[in-house]
Amino acid sequence: MQRVRIKKMRENAVLPEYGSEGAAGMDFRACDSVTIPAHGVAKIPLGWAAEVPEGFQLEIRSRSGVSSKTDFLLVHGTVDSDYRGEISAVVRNESNSDATISEGYKIAQGVLMPVYRATLVETDDLSETVRGASGFGSTGV
Repeated sequence: MQRVRIKKMRENAVLPEYGSEGAAGMDFRACDSVTIPAHGVAKIPLGWAAEVPEGFQLEIRSRSGVSSKTDFLLVHGTVDSDYRGEISAVVRNESNSDATISEGYKIAQGVLMPVYRATLVETDDLSETVRGASGFGSTGV
């Protein structure tokens, strides 16, 4: 188990927690009630800052219940190991009317993931594959 230090940034912040023994993500709750206009986007404060260990990232993702039961679409985010500010969730309201995320609502989940950094090497050619440059939808629907 990896240790992650977190700092409360708002008095009403609720400690993120795993919803079950096998859960990959810890649930984060909204720290403010925020009304998002129809088809609009808002930043939802989660009330915590984190000291993510070097070599890791904290992915801020949708919760499956929010994705399947509401019109809220959470934009995937990353908390880098050198960021120390408050963590937020960026949420889009996909409905045709204004919608409110209430304080305390479980809006996002955080998943601690290893980071593999790449060394990019510019070249004039790439190796051949069967697929080649065939793009979106080329392997079936």
